[in-house]
Amino acid sequence: MDASKLRNLAIIAHVDHGKTTLVDSMLQYTQSVSQKQQEVSGLIMDSMDLERERGMTIQAKNASLNYKDHKFNLVDTPGHADFGGEVERTLRMVDGVLLLIDAKEGPMPQTKFVLKKSIELGHRIIVVVNKIDRPDARIEEVVNRTFDLFVSLEATDEQLDFPIVYTCAIDGIATIDMENKPAKDLEPLMDAIVETLPAPTVDPNGPLQILVLALAYDTYKGKMGIGKISSGKIRKAQQLTRVAATGANENANALAILSYQGLERVELEEATAGDIVAVAGFKAMGIGDTICAQEDPQPLPPVVIEQPTLRMTFSVNKSPFAGKEGKFVTSRALRDRLYTEVETNVAMRIEDTESPEAFTVSGRGELHLAVLIETMRREGYEVEVSQPEVVFRTENGKKHEPVEWVSIDVPEQYQGVIIEEIGKRRGDLKEMGQMSSGDYHFEYHMTTRALLGLKRMLLRKTRGTVIMHHVFESYQPFLTDLPQGEGHGSLVSTHDGTTTAFALFSAEERGELFIGPGVDVYQGMVLGQASRDIDVDINITKTKKLTNMRSSTGDATVVLTPPRPLTLELAIEYLGPDELLEVTPESLRIRKRIADPKLRIRAQREKKNG
Repeated sequence: MDASKLRNLAIIAHVDHGKTTLVDSMLQYTQSVSQKQQEVSGLIMDSMDLERERGMTIQAKNASLNYKDHKFNLVDTPGHADFGGEVERTLRMVDGVLLLIDAKEGPMPQTKFVLKKSIELGHRIIVVVNKIDRPDARIEEVVNRTFDLFVSLEATDEQLDFPIVYTCAIDGIATIDMENKPAKDLEPLMDAIVETLPAPTVDPNGPLQILVLALAYDTYKGKMGIGKISSGKIRKAQQLTRVAATGANENANALAILSYQGLERVELEEATAGDIVAVAGFKAMGIGDTICAQEDPQPLPPVVIEQPTLRMTFSVNKSPFAGKEGKFVTSRALRDRLYTEVETNVAMRIEDTESPEAFTVSGRGELHLAVLIETMRREGYEVEVSQPEVVFRTENGKKHEPVEWVSIDVPEQYQGVIIEEIGKRRGDLKEMGQMSSGDYHFEYHMTTRALLGLKRMLLRKTRGTVIMHHVFESYQPFLTDLPQGEGHGSLVSTHDGTTTAFALFSAEERGELFIGPGVDVYQGMVLGQASRDIDVDINITKTKKLTNMRSSTGDATVVLTPPRPLTLELAIEYLGPDELLEVTPESLRIRKRIADPKLRIRAQREKKNG
């Protein structure tokens, strides 16, 4: 296809502002997906189970559609900044973006993150105000805040002259004039893409250059590199050279060239500059590699991905219940799985440690690491992980730490709680105001260290009403006088056995429990959060003694408070420095590193005394 008829675009937005829903509606409007695909429950583009369950995009997805005489290559990007590595790569693959803004929430921290990347790359941008059917929509205010965001990010005059399209993605309708032209279908949006976003700037007659920005795997074709043809053309069976980001070369023939039609990859005999293709044939393939013609290899500058900000230790499960529920439990299986992950998850880092059974895994945030852990447990792995730690840097001989932009929405009666708690953690207030809904909106700059455990604490003190988002901003000089965050005490089991209603009823006055009756436990296992900031050792397996006056049926009258469900995110945020999270396909258990209470107390005293 003539490059002038191509439009390569990414859909970017904050989490849950409707990116994937809009892509689905565009595919259905142009009949680019089959009826069977449309009947799939949930969102078409969210192909992973985790994406459907969480209602968010985790991995960038490619698709294409034909509109009139044009071809649109679409990329649906993640909205959460923890998956920013995906966003950074895919934005290099396109020439323009659709920026979705929720008609009620307006620009959010992740909106700022993805927009900043697009502006830095010089992309043309179409602002799409989505969910205009919401009764609490604040469209004019949202548009004004969006323009202010463009200005604060130093957008060019051309980028500031952005068109605005108003949509309801779930109904598949759009308009550019809400008062005079009621929305009927997506034609106004499709026309805006053709008229506003540029065709790819490429050299069809130059030497072949394809920068690999995504990877795919096929059982028969092997690993495939996905990228935009920046120059020249590529033919099936053509002799190629892969120039790795490290400078090493590999020669091979193009085993297959694939392009997207709807959601499907179809084989091509030839592809020309401007199109997005997948190329198979090389034994190895990595992000940032350049695929060139053998006779004239000219590599492109490799993509630069921002470094991780948090790290955790992944190690072989060594709890008393180890090996009972998982399929992969050895250090070799764990190591192979982790190093396989970094082949495609370029924002993640894996390092060996002094112990052959433990590995340091670094990521962009708690959610980035939690998704890996959840994926592994579903694959049958058993693993234990440590408390997240901040990754520091040394710049010009001085220690630096990550600082994040934090956005918080909370009901009016809890505004004092937010100001007090974040003030304790040295948060720098940047913006504060009351929204039309009556809730208060806060924006802060805070170190990542200060954020650890903050959400759990705010949810408890605001009765679950706080809405909090944060995104990495930059590395800044280390704060030496930052007070430690609020600690916690744990209810810890002193015995192996099975929990009883009688023992749980007695333990409820000591704190909040994570488990109910009839659960197998072991010595050193964390059973709940203590009401005080010290650990409390309890026997959760004891039973009521039988006497002439009491019988075993007496337990039937015990009424227990429902335990707090221990989700993966809650467990990771809860972890203390002396605790580990045991993850298996069936269970999540927190345990102390030292199970024996006497040895644990002795170790705490020795640490306190230096």
